[in-house]
Amino acid sequence: MKLLPASRHRATQKVVIGDHDGVVMCFGMRKGEAVAVFKTLPGQKIARLELGGVLNTPQEKIFIAAGSEIRGFTKRGKQFLSFETNLTESIKAMHVSGSDLFLSASYIYNHYCDCKDQHYYLSGDKINDVTCLPVERLPRITPVLACQDRVLRVLQGSDVMYEVEVPGPPTVLALHNGNGGDSGEDLLFGTSDGKLGLVQISTSKPVHKWEIRNEKKRGGILCVDSFDIVGDGVKDLLVGRDDGMVEVYSFDNANEPALRFDQTLSESVTSIQGGCVGKDGYDEIVVSTYSGWVTGMTTEPVHKESGPGEELKINQEMQNKIASLRGELEHLQYKVLQEREKYQQSSQSSKAKSAVPSFSVNDKFTLNKDDASYSLILEVQTAIDNVLIQSDVPIDLLDVDKNSAVVSFSSCDSESNDNFLLATYRCQANTTRLELKIRSIEGQYGTLQAYVTPRIQPKTCQVHQYQIKPLSLHQRTHVIDHERPMNTLTLTGQFSFAEVHSWVFFCLPEVPEKPPAGECVTFYFQNTFLDTQLESTYRKGEGVFKSDNISTISILKDVLSKEATKRKISLNISYEINEVSVKHTLKLIHPKLEYQLLLAKKVQLIDALKELQVHEGNTNFLVPEYRCILEEADHLQEEYKKQPAHLERLYGMITDLFIDKFKFKGTNVKTRVPLLLEILDSYDQNALIAFFDAA
Repeated sequence: MKLLPASRHRATQKVVIGDHDGVVMCFGMRKGEAVAVFKTLPGQKIARLELGGVLNTPQEKIFIAAGSEIRGFTKRGKQFLSFETNLTESIKAMHVSGSDLFLSASYIYNHYCDCKDQHYYLSGDKINDVTCLPVERLPRITPVLACQDRVLRVLQGSDVMYEVEVPGPPTVLALHNGNGGDSGEDLLFGTSDGKLGLVQISTSKPVHKWEIRNEKKRGGILCVDSFDIVGDGVKDLLVGRDDGMVEVYSFDNANEPALRFDQTLSESVTSIQGGCVGKDGYDEIVVSTYSGWVTGMTTEPVHKESGPGEELKINQEMQNKIASLRGELEHLQYKVLQEREKYQQSSQSSKAKSAVPSFSVNDKFTLNKDDASYSLILEVQTAIDNVLIQSDVPIDLLDVDKNSAVVSFSSCDSESNDNFLLATYRCQANTTRLELKIRSIEGQYGTLQAYVTPRIQPKTCQVHQYQIKPLSLHQRTHVIDHERPMNTLTLTGQFSFAEVHSWVFFCLPEVPEKPPAGECVTFYFQNTFLDTQLESTYRKGEGVFKSDNISTISILKDVLSKEATKRKISLNISYEINEVSVKHTLKLIHPKLEYQLLLAKKVQLIDALKELQVHEGNTNFLVPEYRCILEEADHLQEEYKKQPAHLERLYGMITDLFIDKFKFKGTNVKTRVPLLLEILDSYDQNALIAFFDAA
């Protein structure tokens, strides 16, 4: 969704929007009613809509990307361009600048000038967005790609000039202030884990100016815009997130952003624009949401501070607006009721035909670095009735504050049919978005399935599958500490580069589906739970994996040999184990284990301390440590509840480390595990290290 430029300052603007049915619609508001300017016929799903035109003139030509085709419309709706790009993949992102067109599909970037092919680039990972620094302000054409592997790739022609690492997978790019800021080189980025930043793309090297960490654990960023909504002469930053959050950031004298306003909507915000739509002279934030709503948040005051007659008039205006909205809703409800009755009657006749209604599900399955858990977000264009979650691998479901659905668990028979989890989420009326959090165990891999049933007739259900990978808690990174004590696993054999890449893709998240260009590739990973690391380098006939955690190497050895056996490929496996790495891993686990043991002890004491408090009438006689536990009781219990099985998980990791250490020596130490658990119950770091050494 975009707003067409206004004819004069603060005059009302037209809204143009492209949807999943392939319809481009342009409308304006008149006396609170939406009046259509033009509407095209349905076609292929529209992936992107951008405005363009001759440089340094109002950008009022409408460009849409659908499939592999670009179409152009005037502001009156007349089509002036139809350009088939011949891309083998559907277009995902587009940027228009004068006669230059920058397009990207999943992995391919193309630059066209006057519809003639200029430059081409094949990316090593998925491209989420594309933009270009303003060509009218800079002497060079500088396209920038936002790639899934947490990198912005700055291009020169068909080559990468340099790469900029960002703190999360970037989903959206925008020019700061809409024009690249003072230098014309300032670029805003938003990430799928909700971080926001500004980077200056100069010719030699990038300069990171500021970054907003997602402290409040809000949704991923889907859209940004620059617009002076506060009215202080400085453009503010408007942000739309996938959890329905709309934010306004203002800039202080040091050009640092500060949150000024936020508003929560019930579904993800797909576009955000600042402008004037509803009434002359009153600025608005206009947003479109996933299921097709277009909403405006206005600066028009609800009450005026002038005479009593004015206030009455404005109240009357608001009441009229509310009354017309109510009338519209009632009319829609009546139409739905009529259609439902018509369907019921036709379904009972002898010639009845029932078709499965189609609906689209917007889903996202991502690993959160902060708490080593996966977020599964399911969003449907209509209300969700229920969601059934089934898993053939052991996982924990964690509490989500935003989630108001009622969950019920069914008993599973994991022995006979590999079914470890069956949970049903029953949603409240008009819920279109559901967020779940799960935590997996490394080494245990399989499939998580979500059966989504919306509230539509006839009853229908869609199944979505998500892979829980063997090293599911590992996240891609670009820098690792080479000084750590490393264990090495080496594979050699008659396998191709594509085959070994497919094995790595099977084992680890955030690996691109297609093999990267070149004969050899190196990926770095970090375990989000333990902070251990993994380096994987492979080429045709050879793969080398290095990690400071023996358990990571053990999982890789088991899974890779199983995958090679499935394909009847003979592997030569060799490994070098570094004894020092075990003590190093135990030291990494130590602070987490100590914290969880202390938390568990504090939570166990709360009930007894509360009884003492009731009995004695005050807490003055308690030592400060116990008084502190009572004061923080709610916070401690909430934290403990949020992290079920956290302690057991750490115990499991230490047990695996113990078994894996001796497995590589050819010794089975499973009989000594009960003794290890006893040491953990009365935990002392030195005693644990001594036990590992002595065994």
